[in-house]
Amino acid sequence: MQVREIINLKGGSLFSATPMQLLGEAIDAMAEFDVGSLVVMESGRMAGMLTFREVLQALKVHGSSPVGVTVGDVMVRDPVTVVPEMEVDDLRRLMIAKHSRYLPVMDGATVIGVISFLDVAKAVLEEKSFENKMLKNYIKNWPDEPQI
Repeated sequence: MQVREIINLKGGSLFSATPMQLLGEAIDAMAEFDVGSLVVMESGRMAGMLTFREVLQALKVHGSSPVGVTVGDVMVRDPVTVVPEMEVDDLRRLMIAKHSRYLPVMDGATVIGVISFLDVAKAVLEEKSFENKMLKNYIKNWPDEPQI
């Protein structure tokens, strides 16, 4: 299974913010859309990523009300990215090695989605479930022994 297939399964929704957006507004958007990350876009290109990890770190540093703090102040500027052709096993290894729960998927310079660790878990579970059903069906319909 490739990253492209996971993106197709989950759909193409992409939630974003801008570097100049107030952090409080970004937090509100993350809560409203029930997402753990926002792609930070500037002039039509990805400028970084904001995840709940950066939000928590900002709240620790700036207090529970980070007045005047912008997304650009706390975002990850050069996030690890993946390509649609990456195999899911390689993706899982990368996510674990980099401690990344959310990775932008890039097709050239274009962000086509964000893969979360939950997306990967769901896709792998669905794939295993499908394989299990196919094997059971194959065994159930096994041809009888030929008569001699």
